[in-house]
Amino acid sequence: MSELLKTPLHDVHIKYKGKLIDFGGWELPVQYSGIIEEHQAVRQRAGLFDVSHMGEIDVTGPDSSRFVQYLVTNDISKMEDCQVMYTPMCYTNGGVVDDLLVYKKSDDHYLLVVNASNTDKDFSWISENAEKFDVTTSNVSAKVAQMAIQGPLAQDILQKLTTRDLGNLKFFFADHECPVAGRTCLVSRTGYTGEDGFEIYCRPEDAEHIWESIMEAGSSDGILPAGLGARDTLRFEACLPLYGHELNADVTPLESSLGFFVKLEKDDFIGKDVLSKQKTDGLKRKVVGLEMLDRGIARQGYEVKDLDGNIIGHVTSGSTSPTLSKNIALALISTDFSKPGNEVFVVIRGKTCRAVTVKTPFYKKAYRKE
Repeated sequence: MSELLKTPLHDVHIKYKGKLIDFGGWELPVQYSGIIEEHQAVRQRAGLFDVSHMGEIDVTGPDSSRFVQYLVTNDISKMEDCQVMYTPMCYTNGGVVDDLLVYKKSDDHYLLVVNASNTDKDFSWISENAEKFDVTTSNVSAKVAQMAIQGPLAQDILQKLTTRDLGNLKFFFADHECPVAGRTCLVSRTGYTGEDGFEIYCRPEDAEHIWESIMEAGSSDGILPAGLGARDTLRFEACLPLYGHELNADVTPLESSLGFFVKLEKDDFIGKDVLSKQKTDGLKRKVVGLEMLDRGIARQGYEVKDLDGNIIGHVTSGSTSPTLSKNIALALISTDFSKPGNEVFVVIRGKTCRAVTVKTPFYKKAYRKE
């Protein structure tokens, strides 16, 4: 058995008594003080996450803009320098390779931030498709540490550590040379919780100093270190997709309710023909929200049935919502039952439990978009 990978903040997790688990080959904290406590801290105050396991891939060269435009489904052609964009990246059959963030540094330099468990696969896919373009692709993940401060007090806390006016940093934009606690970082107004916040990219050797500086700056505001458990419940309430759950190689972004990020009107991109046909023909299934009417928690993979007992899909994510105090789920089901208000059954440990389709997101995102 191979040894688990460790982030530059591993010693910090031990210091803060994090409960460490194997997460896709990485040793990471699922929680510190408790998932619900950490979840509520992010919703009400602020939480700090280690996300150094995420992958970072550089694309450089004269064809960088043309190549990234071909690679992803969203339209990067109008991106400004320092802008950030969320996008799926598809196979030729329309299935999702991964979902990622695109950071534009210049017309000939982009940073692609991908999911940790997909980094090697993504880098191979990106490099394979780069062969016909004048670009260089580099997996720079080992040279980058990443953390995220999230919550309504995130700006106030981080502002104590930088001379930059963070109030001027717009949603989904980045400062590529932002001083934080005396260290130069890339700081973006982005996150994966449904709250305002910032993601901070730094050198691995600077990570522990920056983490401790943020914790000290936020101590009077009630900041908490937060683990993978809270990160999942937070993203789930906000209906932010998770690869391997709402997204995978057999599900298209249209089926995952990510049609807004698929720009079929742009020039050729990988998967365009299949996605265009799927939109023209109409979806047969899509990801929807469910609220449990009977007791029970719907978990990934559980069958969803219609009232006649026919299987119409399966749960992709499910949990008790700490914010809403309800048992909720996301499920990939037949579009015949996808409109809000349809009653369905979820099979939980052999028991048929009632649920109803509801509008999403479950939690209204609190991003600062001005």
